[in-house]
Amino acid sequence: MSHSVGQVAGFAGVTVRTLHHYDEIGLLVPGARSPAGHRRYSDADLDRLQQILFYRELGFPLDEVAALLDDQATGRAGPRTHLRRRLDRLTARIEQLRKMAAAVEEAMEARTMGIDLTPEERFEVFGDHDPEAYEAEAERRWGGTDAYAEARRRTARHTKDDWKRMREETAAWGERYGALMAAGAPPDGERAMDLAEEHRQHITRWFYDCTHEIHQGLGGMYVADERFRAFYDAVRPGLAEHLREAIAANAARARR
Repeated sequence: MSHSVGQVAGFAGVTVRTLHHYDEIGLLVPGARSPAGHRRYSDADLDRLQQILFYRELGFPLDEVAALLDDQATGRAGPRTHLRRRLDRLTARIEQLRKMAAAVEEAMEARTMGIDLTPEERFEVFGDHDPEAYEAEAERRWGGTDAYAEARRRTARHTKDDWKRMREETAAWGERYGALMAAGAPPDGERAMDLAEEHRQHITRWFYDCTHEIHQGLGGMYVADERFRAFYDAVRPGLAEHLREAIAANAARARR
């Protein structure tokens, strides 16, 4: 029994053009022709077409499908061998795509701190201060560190209320530190060291795991960088240097 190209296209759910193409490249050559020269497909041809469509569904290109079917017909290799090769290639491709996805995700994180607030909410939380003003510089200086990556992950999850609470904690801490300095407390005293430790825990809670070593590095930056010095000294003149010494004393206390 033979079938016309239109019938086969209907059976298989493919187009007549597809069947013509398969014939032209030798992938599925009809077993017979009508007296008028029209293609006629046998049941064996339909079996081959079913195998072609199966392997196409698995992602095999047409040249590999042809080689696979020819190997099966001649006994050179069974479908298991070809499927194993295909599985190996798919596994490698999946790993490549996973790495690409991870790279895209990192690139997306590197674009913004993830402060998902409207302009009105930003002003409500930060006022005239732009938390992303020095983001390019921060990425250049610390972009390759685990702390930087962790800070990005955490800030991306902060809500408006989180940011407001963090700012309130910072302001309350500044008032207490300013009062401590006004009372003449030394930077290596217990009260100053306690506030330095509170400062370190604040960073750990909101941004990244701030070790004593990292904290001491920050303390040095608060004095060396005029922008950070201005921020802390706006609370009370000399606070940046006082805090740097308190941070160093607190780290020494932790090592005892």
